[in-house]
Amino acid sequence: MSVKLPLAIIQLETPPLPVSELVGDQQLWFVQALGLSAGEYIVVRPDLGETLPDPATISAAILSGSWAMVTDHADWSERTAAWVRHLVVEKLPLLGVCYGHQLMAYALGGKVGDNPNGWERGLQQLESSATRHQDPLLASLPQHFSAWLSHRQSVLAPPSGAQVLARSALEPCQIIRYSPQALSVQFHPEFTAEIMTACLHNSLGDEQAKKLMHNQPEPEWPRQLLQDFWQQLQPAAKRA
Repeated sequence: MSVKLPLAIIQLETPPLPVSELVGDQQLWFVQALGLSAGEYIVVRPDLGETLPDPATISAAILSGSWAMVTDHADWSERTAAWVRHLVVEKLPLLGVCYGHQLMAYALGGKVGDNPNGWERGLQQLESSATRHQDPLLASLPQHFSAWLSHRQSVLAPPSGAQVLARSALEPCQIIRYSPQALSVQFHPEFTAEIMTACLHNSLGDEQAKKLMHNQPEPEWPRQLLQDFWQQLQPAAKRA
């Protein structure tokens, strides 16, 4: 597939070395999950001082996860937050994932901080709201589904006017819709069991990682969300 303009993968820092040595970094996870080919995407690293793209030069953007914290207010993070506000005004399709989810909520007026329920990690069960059926990307979302998660901070209060579309036992804001073009998710639709295992191994050690990952199936719907986000950008002839 191809689109007229590329998808921008906004990579927000890099994983710890023990993770990246095993499974690469965030851009690779999204490229593989979406089956992207050269020319269909660009990678931008604001944490390295790279300039965020003009909305007129891209078809959409995905904000990756990060091992950073939104509340640190790093210069690159604040610049990206300002860019998010610009993209929303320009009505460009935008998807935030984990850190990207929190950054979008913060950028648009929400509150982000340490999750009072603790660190949510591994395969977790989520529940979607009944209003999901009215959302352009979530029509196929079941009421209950599972997803890979790893986060210490959360969206404590969504922006005014935003719609929360899913929750979990430890996290009330798992999916947030901000506008017809802008959506974010706390979970990781780009993760595989291999990526989740590498992340848990780095933070918990081998024994606890194996215990958490024992007999855990690959969740199906989160990956579908990511692919549907990409599919909606395809020209009509490609979608047919």
